[in-house]
Amino acid sequence: MEERLFFIGLGMGGYAWVSRRFERDKTLDTPLKAAFWHAFFRAMAGFSLTLVLMMSIQTRTRSSIVAGSLTTSELYPSLVVAAFAAIAGFWKSYRTAKRPGKKGYYLAEDAEWSETVFSAVMLAAVLMYFVIQAFKIPSGSMERTLLIGDHLFVNKFIYGFRVPLTGKRVLPLSKVDRGDIVVFQFPVDDPSEVHCGDLQYKKDFIKRVVGLPGETVQVVGGRVLINGKELAPEPYAQYTAMDRQAPSVKTLGLSAMQYQDLWQSHQLDKELQDIQKDYFGPVIVPEGGYFVMGDNRDHSCDSRYWGPVESKYLKGKAWIIYWPPSRMGLVR
Repeated sequence: MEERLFFIGLGMGGYAWVSRRFERDKTLDTPLKAAFWHAFFRAMAGFSLTLVLMMSIQTRTRSSIVAGSLTTSELYPSLVVAAFAAIAGFWKSYRTAKRPGKKGYYLAEDAEWSETVFSAVMLAAVLMYFVIQAFKIPSGSMERTLLIGDHLFVNKFIYGFRVPLTGKRVLPLSKVDRGDIVVFQFPVDDPSEVHCGDLQYKKDFIKRVVGLPGETVQVVGGRVLINGKELAPEPYAQYTAMDRQAPSVKTLGLSAMQYQDLWQSHQLDKELQDIQKDYFGPVIVPEGGYFVMGDNRDHSCDSRYWGPVESKYLKGKAWIIYWPPSRMGLVR
C-alpha cells in the first residue's frame, strides 16, 4: 500500500507544482483550458480516493495488498469514479469560468488541496514504508498466538530502516532472533510461481523465526530439531493432528545436496509435491536467511515447503494487537 500512496502523493505534488506555474504565468486564459485543468484535478482526486477505499476494503478481507500492480477490482471502480468526477468538474468549472474574472476561480483552491494531499499522503507513505504497518491475520497458521481477524501493527524499523530498491537495512535496533514473529514478503521473484496452492508473489506472510543462519534444521515426527537437538520447550506451538505422517518416498530418493539446493532455491515443494510436514530436512539455513514456521504446526505452509526467508524480504516484527479490543496487547 505504501508504494501506491507514494505515487498518489507524487501525482498530487506534480499537479500542485504545475498549477502554481499556471497561476503565475496566467496560462489558463480561456474557460475551456480552466475547465479541462479542473476536470483533471477532479479525476485525479476521484481515482485516488476510490483506490484508497478499495485498498482499505481489501486489507480487511485479505492479509495485505499485493504491491506492484493494480487488480481489476481496484482499477475499474477507480477509473469509473475518475471519469464521473472529471465530467462533473468540467461542467461546473466551464460554467463558472465563463463569468467575468472567474477563469482561474478553481485554480488556487485546487493547488492548495493538492499540496495538502501531497504532504499528508507522502508522510503516510514514509511512515508505512520505514516505521509501522498495519496487518490483518488472514489464516489460522499462527493459532493460538494470533487468531484469524486479529489486527496488529508491525514494527518496521527494529531490524533497521530499509533502503529503497536495494534490499539492505541500516541502523538496526535489534537482530532477528529465534522466536521473533516476523512479517515478510513471500520470498520469490517470479510472479508465476505457485506455492501453497496459489500465486504468492509479493504477498505478505507472518510466521515465527525458528532457525537462524548457519543452523541445521530438521523436523522428525513433527518436532523441530536445531543442530540435532530438539527445540524445546515451544509453549506457542500447537499440534492438532492425531497421527504423524511417514517420510515422503520421493524425499528418500534425493541426495542431501539435491535436497538442500531445491529447498534453498524455493523449489522443493514444486519438485516433491507430496512434502510431509512431519518429516523434513535436514537443511542448513543459508547466511542472510531464516527458517520460519507457523505456530499451528499441522496447518501452516511455511519454510518446510517453500524454503528460507532471505533478509531482503523481511518487513518487520509483529508488535501490538490493536483490534479486537479484547485481544489488545503485545505480540509474543
